[in-house]
Amino acid sequence: MKEVVLYTDGACSGNPGPGGWGAILVYKGKEKVMSGGMKETTNNRMEILAVIEGLKCLKEPCKVEICSDSAYVVNTFLQGWLENWIKNDWKTSSNKQVQNVDLWKELIALLNKHEVHWNKVKGHADNELNNRCDALARGEIDKIKKSFD
Repeated sequence: MKEVVLYTDGACSGNPGPGGWGAILVYKGKEKVMSGGMKETTNNRMEILAVIEGLKCLKEPCKVEICSDSAYVVNTFLQGWLENWIKNDWKTSSNKQVQNVDLWKELIALLNKHEVHWNKVKGHADNELNNRCDALARGEIDKIKKSFD
């Protein structure tokens, strides 16, 4: 089984507002860089979408180390939030509707194809690939803002 590393980041200008995501897949030292954006979204949606879009690029089941600075995304899996949400019919512990259910369901389907390990990285620090993903996401926001000028 191929082993890949996926770095992801999402950003938003205003929340909601224009948002972008960036992802870098690394396999045997080679990188696949991707990014995208939306004119009206949230930071959390962009964080989840970055992971989704990165995983969509994998053509076969892989061992994937996902590196994200998003506590929201990483903790959903490492702290068991997802299992509780599903068990509670997509309700939080305070009985509110879970946000971004559409994206969580899409992500679950992709994760089921791979052996995934989650890694929370410190954002805006000295992690080069995380910083590049942040720059990709912010670049997408800039493109969207320029299209309004």
